[in-house]
Amino acid sequence: MFDLDPAAVDWGRTHYHTILSARDTGGAMSIVDSISPVNSGPPRHVHDAEDEAFVILTGTCEFWLDGDQFTRSAGETVFIPRGTEHTFRIIGDVPCRHLVILTPGGFEAFFYEMARQNCRIPDDMDAVVQAAAQVKMRFTGPPLAG
Repeated sequence: MFDLDPAAVDWGRTHYHTILSARDTGGAMSIVDSISPVNSGPPRHVHDAEDEAFVILTGTCEFWLDGDQFTRSAGETVFIPRGTEHTFRIIGDVPCRHLVILTPGGFEAFFYEMARQNCRIPDDMDAVVQAAAQVKMRFTGPPLAG
């Protein structure tokens, strides 16, 4: 597993700040405060090791979850059970600030490792895929089209 740098990082135009780490909770959970720009979002993927919940604080986010597509805005949440294929994209005209709650914790280290390596999607997908495998995440398709 990766070492978690306690400082906030920027990776792929998104700002990540872990406000509760796996280390803080004995591995039970983690919470990452993220600010993502409009039209950003990851390729479709699956987390095999953790459940994921999004709490949207500002902006609007379009989700694709196991074939269903829907939007969530400030004050709304989304729960993504482990093993469920999903992705998201920030829509509208303002960045989206959201909390990502992961149970169990540990995945938050992935963001720090990608920033440390200065990986870019799709240019550095081999390194991204290799790092993702270490946290039991796999990519399954493209990001949502804008």
